[in-house]
Amino acid sequence: MGIDLNLSGGPFAAIDRAALRHNLQVVHTIAPNSKVLAVIKANAYGHGLIPVAQALNSADGFGVARLREAMALREAGVDQSIVLLEGVFSHAEFDAAARLNFEIVVHSFEQLDALETWHGARPLSIWCKIDTGMNRLGFRVDDFAMAWSRLNACKNVQAKPRVMTHLADADERADQRTSRQIERFNSLVRDLNVERSIGNSAGTLAWPEARVEWVRPGLMLYGMSPFMNSVAADLNLQPAMTLTTPLIAVRDVRAGEQVGYGGIWQASKDTRVGIAAVGYGDGYPRHMRSGAPVLIRGHQATVIGRVSMDMIAIDLGDKPVMVGDTVVLWGKDLPAERVAAFADTIPYELVCGISQRVAMSYR
Repeated sequence: MGIDLNLSGGPFAAIDRAALRHNLQVVHTIAPNSKVLAVIKANAYGHGLIPVAQALNSADGFGVARLREAMALREAGVDQSIVLLEGVFSHAEFDAAARLNFEIVVHSFEQLDALETWHGARPLSIWCKIDTGMNRLGFRVDDFAMAWSRLNACKNVQAKPRVMTHLADADERADQRTSRQIERFNSLVRDLNVERSIGNSAGTLAWPEARVEWVRPGLMLYGMSPFMNSVAADLNLQPAMTLTTPLIAVRDVRAGEQVGYGGIWQASKDTRVGIAAVGYGDGYPRHMRSGAPVLIRGHQATVIGRVSMDMIAIDLGDKPVMVGDTVVLWGKDLPAERVAAFADTIPYELVCGISQRVAMSYR
């Protein structure tokens, strides 16, 4: 049974499948010689794991963080390659990966030990992750030769492993640490005749040398820019999520009166204030500052006071609005990149933070 938007009573996230497909095509245009591993972890960055996978069915594979995400994709009939970007950590998880034909990232000697001692029914397709400067996951440069030798000798590895690394600073276009990471990685694998993956969204967009056999776009697929002081439209990307909510009250606040918990906002003059049905219980950040933009009837208004669990207050100015009007929190006409700055965060966190009580639709 579908949701009646008029009865949903709170925030509503509309996901545009055409925008998702457009953004994937942008990846193909930028990196025409690369296969695309579309990163759809964290519930496809809050956009819905299964519907996004279905919309991006022309991708060459999907990257997820956890085994449960990968299993959900298979149960939904997704038959593309699925890569477990954090790998697995027990023989039971190796069994599940083999049964469902998942590809595994191996990034530590503990995982390598487990792979070598696993008694599986069939070998696995493996990606070897190298730490070239992120210092998060991956074999250190000095340890790669040993890890590579063991992987190639392991009976549980299917064919030749692929190799990958992750860029720490690709969103800083003038930062030469990215060039050094790429060169460090390529110098290790140059003579191995192996498929590589380097570029995340920022790497794919800004660093041509990161567009190798595979690219791993995430944020850009959802129509957001990975760069500071940049929005989707600057990169020919289309926001896939538009988050809206109804205006549930309009009230007159007199000069000198305070609004919301703690009274952190005080009216300097008589002010029309709107109350919108969204709060940190829906994933709208509590630390969003006064001045954050919203749209009502195409006009910009600003959030005032402290975000509560279910509501925000909005300075309506002199714009003609009424109870029941739709408030756009971010999306096609209001970039999430702009909104995120008022919460001292990044657009990733906004969309990934959408809670389960937010109604969603796909068009």
